[in-house]
Amino acid sequence: MLNNFPERKEAWKTIFLFLALVVAFTSPFHYAIVNLYPSRIYVGAIMWCPAIAAFITLKIKGRKISSLNWNWGDWQYIRWSYVVPALYGIITYVLIWIFGFGELANEETLTAWGRELGLIGIGSLNPSSIAIIAVILLGTVEVIRASATTLGEEIGWRGFFIHELRKVLSFTGVSMFSGFVWAAWHWPLLVYYSNNVFLEFITFFIVIISMSFIMAYYTFKSKSLWPAVIFHAVSNVYVQKIMPPLTMKIEGTEHWLGENGIMFAIITGVFGIYFWYKGTKEKL
Repeated sequence: MLNNFPERKEAWKTIFLFLALVVAFTSPFHYAIVNLYPSRIYVGAIMWCPAIAAFITLKIKGRKISSLNWNWGDWQYIRWSYVVPALYGIITYVLIWIFGFGELANEETLTAWGRELGLIGIGSLNPSSIAIIAVILLGTVEVIRASATTLGEEIGWRGFFIHELRKVLSFTGVSMFSGFVWAAWHWPLLVYYSNNVFLEFITFFIVIISMSFIMAYYTFKSKSLWPAVIFHAVSNVYVQKIMPPLTMKIEGTEHWLGENGIMFAIITGVFGIYFWYKGTKEKL
């Protein structure tokens, strides 16, 4: 953290320039999603806006794009950045099954999932085999595909933004501030897609701020933006693509399920507190 006032002032100016550019680039696509058709093309474009904002901010400030942490870093942080989001996604849905907020998918549901993924007709796969193959494919190929879009966000948020914040804030401040901004940046999507806007705003902010503590921890430890890219992609795939199809909804408990659900907020909150403790203890 910088102690010199002029340097701190310059860091804050850089931070707000970046945020202004993010809003400017993102707004047309948010408008398109809310008022036109919610195409994945717009979502993909939105996810690259933070990267574009970071590149332009660096250009304005006379800094090189190569100054971002492009190095791969230690493999242990890459591994943990896959394991942790997969783990909290699995724990979330196991608890949903245990407490009866949803049920483990039956044969009919798994067969429908296999048909959707194009696995039906490949030999004589039974529902269990379909589930195993689907999880393997989504957990590898889909994570790689998802990384192409999460890279855009993470170049901006974890590759650039949190390093600027680190000049003026503590680890706790960096994680809270970046998490709040990151969550608020999604608000048009929340309004458009939410069934219960108030509840899902609360749970979503808890989830995103908790994730921010974890991702800031791995970014600072690895000195690389790639763990955040992997973490973000794995989290999206497990919570959006893998665990929901393995779960049958029960009427009246929908607010416990999904990435905006209460259970996911509780579990990520616990993980976030743990990584806040680790980060502060290690003086990040």
